[in-house]
Amino acid sequence: MSDYSFPAQWQEILAKKQITNPTAVQQKVIPLLAEKKNILFQSETGTGKTLAYLIPLIDMIDTSTPQKAQSVQLVIAAPTHELASQIKAEIQSVTDVKTVLLIGGAPLKRQQELLKEKPVIVIGTPARLTELILLKKLKTSEVKALVFDEADRLLSRELREHTLKLAQCLGASVQIVACSATIKPFIEKLISEALPELPHLETVVLPPEDILQRKISHWAIFAEQRDKIDTVRKFLAATNPAKALVFTSRPDQVMNIYEKLKFKKVDCEALHAKAGKQERKAAIDRFRSGKCTVLITSDLASRGLDFPGITHIIQTDIPSDDDFFIHRAGRTARAGAEGINVIIGDEREMRILAKMEKKLKITVYPKVLYGGKVVSPETPDTGTAENG
Repeated sequence: MSDYSFPAQWQEILAKKQITNPTAVQQKVIPLLAEKKNILFQSETGTGKTLAYLIPLIDMIDTSTPQKAQSVQLVIAAPTHELASQIKAEIQSVTDVKTVLLIGGAPLKRQQELLKEKPVIVIGTPARLTELILLKKLKTSEVKALVFDEADRLLSRELREHTLKLAQCLGASVQIVACSATIKPFIEKLISEALPELPHLETVVLPPEDILQRKISHWAIFAEQRDKIDTVRKFLAATNPAKALVFTSRPDQVMNIYEKLKFKKVDCEALHAKAGKQERKAAIDRFRSGKCTVLITSDLASRGLDFPGITHIIQTDIPSDDDFFIHRAGRTARAGAEGINVIIGDEREMRILAKMEKKLKITVYPKVLYGGKVVSPETPDTGTAENG
């Protein structure tokens, strides 16, 4: 891994997480961050981006002063409450450095109290982080690095103003790290314009690992719009997945799918933008722990969340953006495992899928539900499931 080597304590911690060899993104990014370079990096979903920046940045933290005299040294911004919580959990799995979560929608006074406990790392949504800085409750004089996790989402139109304001609050003297599974050309431009004095921002694009082609079986099942939810139910009954994510492009459709599946006695949870924070957390916790094996969600509600052990992705429509299709499918086949990505579509959607198949260089196998099994359409009478 270049001239960077893991400290012994990191090797032990990573071994406990069953990580003995760094991933491609970790091999590339860790040495650059250890050299304190400003970088914007792109790597596919599920390749280990979070640890790629956490390892070198936590390594830089000065823990020599007593806890009561500590200051915030690392700030991590995330676009959603759930991703921020997930990053915090990842940090706590590798270090006991004091870390707090500062997210919008939570009581501001409670977060001000948390900051009095002298955290070294803070993670949060950009609007709340900026608010606490401007209130002079979050002191940033000792901050060494600022991370934008899911940078494309943070710099989308709805979050851009708060994200760039946060960058300006911290200034060009801190190390800037931005990452995402997909990086649009405007991201580097926006960061550079917000921080004109920032030393060179290096862009690192990891070559695709072809997870979509090599590890995921893509299936297509035809269904008219009115029959889609029942087709989802039949597919779940036929495959009995260990852990399945059901996607819809329409946030208002999440609860419709959930209620109809629940009515048919399917044990499932729903993740939608209008749910309260506690309700969302409860749904995520049940699904993550395996107490519930089916989670219905929209693209934006689940963006950036990493659920281990997903075996099946069920897409109830074709997303308008190829990136959303890749993000959806990439939730399965993590950490060397294999997975199934099934698209349930009508005639128009199947035509769109045929074009997407060529563009993404994947092979989509048509399937039908027959006799309680998923089979190839040319052999429904055999009643045997096909893997192809």
